Amino acid sequence: MARSTLRFGLCKMHSAEVIVIGGGMFGAAIAYGLARRNVDTVMLDGADDALRAARGNFGLVWVQSKGLGMHRYTAWSRESARLWTAFAADLHDSAGIDVGHRNQGGMQLLLGDAEVEARHETMERMRQQAGADGFACEIIDRKAIRDLLPGIEIGDAVSAASFSPDDGDVNPLKLLRAMQRGFTRLGGRYRSCREVTGIEHRGGVFVAKTAGGDFAAPKIVLAAGHGIFRLAPMVGLCAPIRPQRGQILVTERVQSRLDMPVGSIRQTDEGGFQFGVSEEDLGFDDGTTLAVMRDIARRAIACFPQFASLRLLRSWGCIRVLTPDKCAVYDESTSHPGAYIATSHSGVTLAAINAHHVARWVADGAVPPGFAQFSAQRFNVPATA
Repeated sequence: MARSTLRFGLCKMHSAEVIVIGGGMFGAAIAYGLARRNVDTVMLDGADDALRAARGNFGLVWVQSKGLGMHRYTAWSRESARLWTAFAADLHDSAGIDVGHRNQGGMQLLLGDAEVEARHETMERMRQQAGADGFACEIIDRKAIRDLLPGIEIGDAVSAASFSPDDGDVNPLKLLRAMQRGFTRLGGRYRSCREVTGIEHRGGVFVAKTAGGDFAAPKIVLAAGHGIFRLAPMVGLCAPIRPQRGQILVTERVQSRLDMPVGSIRQTDEGGFQFGVSEEDLGFDDGTTLAVMRDIARRAIACFPQFASLRLLRSWGCIRVLTPDKCAVYDESTSHPGAYIATSHSGVTLAAINAHHVARWVADGAVPPGFAQFSAQRFNVPATA
């Protein structure tokens, strides 16, 4: 569909082939992938002060703890992680931004026997559910940790770690900027301060209503994080999501190097360390608290004693988008064909696969194998007698 202006009654609106609602990690990745396929796409984003998970993201491309109880999500995350090298290169070509992607693996440090036992039990369950697909994660001892992290002092409290070669990280703010810039350079239209207040469906065309004008397209993607909960019922979709707060500490920049992410600890490509993250069910309160920040700092120092001398520069709280099972939801409306939902708390991990497989699904109807498992209908299975 060529770009044009349509008139419905007395209302003028801008047309496109696809409207993507949400300019965060999910929305920007899908919109970028659509633009790469030459699909005329408009991305509608909220104001700068909107409640955004994207701007507080920790930056992990993480597989080892994703999908307990749903192997399809583990495999989906692993496939995305393996697409990430090519995705980062493509973003660099399209947007001219190096997003700082590292893919040499990642580990979760375990403090004490109880944590080791719990992690071992979880890994065994994930290995069993993976079956022939395999589960690439192992428990490693202190010597193996030191070998992977040369020059870094490991705290006495560290008993072991779980290590996965599929894990990695990126600079999340650079990633968001790269996807948005790449999208516009490829011909996409990004519209900020366009919070969608309503969606109408008229003769096979979706109309997204905003204070800055209305937008019309035969397809619409809801990828607006917590905003999906309000919008989904307008197109016959279900969005069983809830907020969860996470807090993060950021240190000064230093010379020493931590060459891979260590779960709740990572060094950015700019040299500072990030410590986190908490899991707090407090609604939409995105503040910070001294008690939680103290616990985060104490754990970081227990893992790496030399961190005790670092200066903390800032902290923030951010609200995750969680589904009941912490796995992604992808759906197309049966009552409003052409309306899609895409959401998860793993926006960085899944950015590569969202730009590839999910954009293709929206553009061409190409359904990835096992994709039906991501439907929100999995939360509505009636109980058996």
